[in-house]
Amino acid sequence: MLARLRSDLRAITERDPASRGPLETALTYPGLHALWAHRIAHQLWHRRLKFLARWLAAVARVFTGVDIHPAASLGERVFIDHAMGVVIGETAVVGDDVTIYQGVTLGGTSLSHEKRHPTIGRRVIIGAGAKVLGPITVGDDSRVGANAVVVNSVPPNSVVVGIPGRVIARSSESKNPTFKIVASELVPDPVGLSLESLFERLHDVEDAIELRARVREVRPSAAGIWSGDDFSI
Repeated sequence: MLARLRSDLRAITERDPASRGPLETALTYPGLHALWAHRIAHQLWHRRLKFLARWLAAVARVFTGVDIHPAASLGERVFIDHAMGVVIGETAVVGDDVTIYQGVTLGGTSLSHEKRHPTIGRRVIIGAGAKVLGPITVGDDSRVGANAVVVNSVPPNSVVVGIPGRVIARSSESKNPTFKIVASELVPDPVGLSLESLFERLHDVEDAIELRARVREVRPSAAGIWSGDDFSI
């Protein structure tokens, strides 16, 4: 347990450029405090001390603004950045080296006693305000954009944006093979691409109409009667 707690602390100091050392991080990062409290509550839960585990989770929520069910499974070196408003449900599974920003919900869509929360793969980054709902899987090395609502499983190494979440191709690879963050200016805009495709199609239709109008040109007959393809005078 102590080794895992030290690993959590070391992960934050290595991955957060705002961290100025282990001591400051250990004393001032609410996301780390919430994670440490969950580590203890999770152990209590599996030792059948469920009331004590829920009480500890409730106390941690008051002081950190993070609500993690004691039964949720969190891997090693998870980083909850800024922390406030993060909610992780009972049957959620979070892999190693995952980064979660503020306002993220790993929620359920069912009231039955079964797997109803998402499974997050390794090295996934979930942007601020994103909602990942239901017993779905987010593959390893994927990125979930801020405020996205993900309700379908995501293949590995994908970028998900929008409401509902849509998978778009990764447009840039980071030099760091462990933590890849796609720059916002390099992420394709699916709405903009759709409009561009629509305008191109409209131009094609307009060109076809102009060509058809030239072919169906009105002309006078040899008898002096004006006629066309679909009318005559």
